[in-house]
Amino acid sequence: MDDINTTSNEITNENVNFETRINLGPLLEHVNTIKKEIETVIVGQHKMVDQLLVAILSNGHVLLEGVPGVAKTITAKLLSKTLNIDFSRIQFTPDLMPSDILGTSIFNLKTSEFEFKKGPIFSNLILIDEINRAPAKTQAALFEVMEERQITIDGSGYQLETPFLVIATQNPIEQEGTYRLPEAQLDRFLFKITIDYPKLNEEILIIQREHSLQDHGKLDAIKTILSSDEIKQYQGLVKQIRVEQNLLEYIARIVVNTRENAFLYLGASPRASIAILNASKGFAAIRGRDFVTPEDIKEAAIPVLQHRVIVTPEREMEGITSSEIIKQIIETVEIPR
Repeated sequence: MDDINTTSNEITNENVNFETRINLGPLLEHVNTIKKEIETVIVGQHKMVDQLLVAILSNGHVLLEGVPGVAKTITAKLLSKTLNIDFSRIQFTPDLMPSDILGTSIFNLKTSEFEFKKGPIFSNLILIDEINRAPAKTQAALFEVMEERQITIDGSGYQLETPFLVIATQNPIEQEGTYRLPEAQLDRFLFKITIDYPKLNEEILIIQREHSLQDHGKLDAIKTILSSDEIKQYQGLVKQIRVEQNLLEYIARIVVNTRENAFLYLGASPRASIAILNASKGFAAIRGRDFVTPEDIKEAAIPVLQHRVIVTPEREMEGITSSEIIKQIIETVEIPR
């Protein structure tokens, strides 16, 4: 009888540590180091930093939305400093042409042949500042490169090196001289991350840090943590994260509910289901687990879905946002047991 009780206690012991089937130790160590480097400059915004790291591990693009001055651009630059990969920054303006991004063919007088000069999109991490300032023609130039990691010019295809990640910023308030991003382009972003104002104690710390900098630059002391090969290795590890069948069905139910919700004019596509799957694996990885839980899916659902659905005009006039509707959907869909 004592042996039975002992066995029962061992099984029900909450302190039992299950060994992961995938070695996530090096990944966790690098993730925590990158967080510490970013936190030396950025105050708060822990959720945003986690989401950016998950985007890298999930090989997805990110749209940062927030009013001017909430550290959208500086965060992208900080992230690029911690990664030993090529970085390009493109400032979108109303007169920007597709060739300014992708590149153009130039006639070489010496060889009497056209040569393709690559544009700034040929990099690993691309910061597109104020993406909604460029007209539709220029925005459309990003469709192929963001989805297929290649571009086609003059009938020739050019593959981009991996890893390839686009971080775009936009201001949701200012409308003069801006062009609304089409749904087809929004759908190519893994996450839309909304950045809020800092709290009072965070605002005080921001001012204190700025005052203590004196003549030193914000990015001067940032260390490089991850190489290109390590990023590709970790992206491969994240793909191996386990997802049970009932959790796959849970993701499908959430997405299907967006198509049947009376408050939404347009629901999410199957690409959104795949995005939630990949992002939830990323969240599991940075938490040190080799399996996905319902909490990982919930954490991924809002940044994945909020820019992929359209609220009905009536509800939009009432001030209801897509993220609020998605929260309601998540609460109504039964969690797998």
